[in-house]
Amino acid sequence: MRYAFLLSPLFGFSGAPPFLPPQGGAGSGAGGRRHPCVNVSVLHSSIVSRRRRCRRARSPSPPRTAQPPDRNFMNKNQKPVLTGQRFKTRKRDEKEKFEPTVFRDTIVQGLNEAGNDLEAIAKFLDAAGSRLDYRRYADTLFDILVAGSMLAPGGTRIDDNDKTKMTNHCVFFADEDHDAIRNYAQVFNKLIRRYKYLEKAFEDEIKKLLLFLKAFTETEQTKLAMLSGILLANGTLPATILTSLFTDNIVKEGIAASFAVKLFKAWMAEKDANSVTSALRKANLDKRLLELFPANRQNVDHFAKYFTEAGLKELSDFLRVQQSLGTRKELQKELQERLSQECPIKEVVLYVKEEMKRNELPEPAVIGLLWTCVMNAVEWNKKEELVAEQALKHLKQYAPLLAVFSTQGQSELILLQKVQEYCYDNIHFMKAFQKIVVLFYKADVLSEEAILKWYKEAHVAKGKSVFLDQMKKFVEWLQNAEEESESEGEEN
Repeated sequence: MRYAFLLSPLFGFSGAPPFLPPQGGAGSGAGGRRHPCVNVSVLHSSIVSRRRRCRRARSPSPPRTAQPPDRNFMNKNQKPVLTGQRFKTRKRDEKEKFEPTVFRDTIVQGLNEAGNDLEAIAKFLDAAGSRLDYRRYADTLFDILVAGSMLAPGGTRIDDNDKTKMTNHCVFFADEDHDAIRNYAQVFNKLIRRYKYLEKAFEDEIKKLLLFLKAFTETEQTKLAMLSGILLANGTLPATILTSLFTDNIVKEGIAASFAVKLFKAWMAEKDANSVTSALRKANLDKRLLELFPANRQNVDHFAKYFTEAGLKELSDFLRVQQSLGTRKELQKELQERLSQECPIKEVVLYVKEEMKRNELPEPAVIGLLWTCVMNAVEWNKKEELVAEQALKHLKQYAPLLAVFSTQGQSELILLQKVQEYCYDNIHFMKAFQKIVVLFYKADVLSEEAILKWYKEAHVAKGKSVFLDQMKKFVEWLQNAEEESESEGEEN
C-alpha cells in the first residue's frame, strides 16, 4: 500500500487502515483505484505540516540578544522651526504698562482746553472716564485736580519745572472764597457719583494730602481745608479722614489745629454744629480733639480758648460736655466701688463735693449719678411683693446722701424723672413708685413744689399714665395741705 507506512504512526497500528480496502479485493478494480472516502492530497499535507512542527520542537531557535541603545539619540538634531513663529500669550497674563505720565498729559490737556469753565471740566472728566483707566491712575487724577500736577512723596510737585505738564485749573489755583471752592467741590461730587469706584480712592487721596500739609503754602492749606469741610458736610468724605491731622510733624508745627479750625468753619457754613458733633461721635473722634495740640497744651482750657477765639464756641462747649461725660463715668465708677464697700455716708459726701469742685460738675448732673449708684449697690429680690419693702429699707438708708445733692429745684426734678424711668424699666418696681416718692418727701429729699411740678408738666413719657394714677391721691393731699396752710396764714 502506498501510504501505509505514514498512517501507522498516526493510528497506532501496522498494516493498512481498516477503512482502506485490501489490495486486489473487490472494488479495487483492475487498476487498483483508491477508496472514494479518502482525499489523499489533504492527508498528505496534514502529515507534512505535522512533521515540520515536530522538527521545530526538537531543535529550538537560538535566544535573542538585546540590542544596545542608540547612544546618539540625544545628539540627534532638533527638527527645524519655521522662522517668524510667535507664541501667543494669554490675555490674562499680559501686563499693561504703568504710564502715569501719559495719563497726566491727557488730563492736563483736557483741563487746559476746558479752561475756567467748571461745567466743561466736569463734562470732560465724565467723558474721559470711558477711555482712560481712572481706577489705575486715581491718585494721579486727584493730584492734578487738587494741586495741578503730580505730587511726589512728601507733597512736592514732580513737574514744577515744566509748566507744560501742569494746569492752573485746579483747587490750589482757585480763588480763596467759599463759593469758589464749593463749585470745585461740585466737580468732585459729579465725578464720584459717575464713577463710584473712585470714592475710596478719593478718601485715601485726601488723607494723603493732609499728611503733606507741611509742603503746601498757607493759602493752599486754607483752600484744602475749605474743600475738605464742604465735602464732609455733604457726605462725600467720612470724618475718619481727620485722623491724618493727629500726625506728630504737623501737630508740633501748629498746622493741625489751624487747619482744623478752617475745616470746621467751612463745615459749619454748610451745616450746623450738630452735624459736626454727630459725625465726630460716629467716627469716635469726639474724645480725640485735644490731640490737635502738642502734648503740653492738651487741656480743655487751652482748646476752649483757641476755638472760641476762632469763632467756634459750639465746638469748645461740645468738648467740655464730652470731657464732663468722661469725668462722670470715672466718678460713677468710684462711687459704685465706695458704696459696695459700705463706706460711711459722710466720706462719700466729702468725696463727691471735691470732685464737683475740681471738675466743675453741676449738682443736677451729680444727682442722677448718685441715684444710679445707690440702686446698683444691692441685689434686688425677684418677687414683686417683697421688692417694694426691700427698696424702701435700702433708700431710707441713703436718703441723707441724696438730700445733700438735691438742694435745687432742677436737681429734684431730675431725681424724680430718674426714679420714674427706673421703675418703668424694672417691672418689679412699677407699684413701688408712689411709696419711693413719699419716702423722699418725708426725708426732705423732694420738696412739695418739685412733686407738683413733676405731676403737672415735668414727667417723662415712660409709664406716665400708671405713675400719674398712683400719685393722684398724694398730689391731691399736697394741694389740700397747701390750701389749708394758705388759709391759716390769712386768718393769722
